[in-house]
Amino acid sequence: MFDDFSKRSKAVRVALDLAEKKGWRDTTLIDIAQASGLSLSDLRAEFTCKTGILRAFQAKVDEEVLAKAKTADGEQSPRDRLFDLIMTRFDVLAPYKGALRRISAYLSCRPGEAASLACSTLASQYWMLAGAGAKLDGAGAALRVGGLTAIYAKVFEVWLDDNSPSLDKTMAALDKRLAKGERMLAKAETCCTNFCRFACGFLPRGWKRGDGAETASKPAPEAGAAAAT
Repeated sequence: MFDDFSKRSKAVRVALDLAEKKGWRDTTLIDIAQASGLSLSDLRAEFTCKTGILRAFQAKVDEEVLAKAKTADGEQSPRDRLFDLIMTRFDVLAPYKGALRRISAYLSCRPGEAASLACSTLASQYWMLAGAGAKLDGAGAALRVGGLTAIYAKVFEVWLDDNSPSLDKTMAALDKRLAKGERMLAKAETCCTNFCRFACGFLPRGWKRGDGAETASKPAPEAGAAAAT
């Protein structure tokens, strides 16, 4: 995945190697720079901080998964395609499992530092949903992205401890949580729809529905005013 010779790829690859050997806490930016043959200035040009290297890794994984994804067909449901995409993601992550296990253990004790990965983690799951052909518009989009992020986080923990070649435990956990998430999403979307209908009943008279919002209807301009404009 990091087979090019760009400074960015070298730094990410070296950072993961060092994380597996000595842990993420003890891997410093100086260590990464020296091991990758770069200067701190080179690293600063590519990343804002050490966590930025992890964000770059997430983005690269997204690219790799989407490149490997099969073309969506009408026979597969979005949930089945999503299952395949996430299992493909674990296949892509497999060479870095040792590093990810140590990084995850480190971040689990430091919620403040882990929070800096929240946006990139949400973005990753957004792209997984996009690759599965899921709806990503309207109020349900945020529910889908947030829900899948929570599902992935739980299944990721199972995957870290699943050393079987077939990843049976990981697949079972993913299938179970996707099914549960699908049911919860359906209920949540029904509640949102009912609430919106209920709220519309309290709109002032003279308001009409516009493009995605309620806009007040305005009287037509008089002929003289229209001519002046």
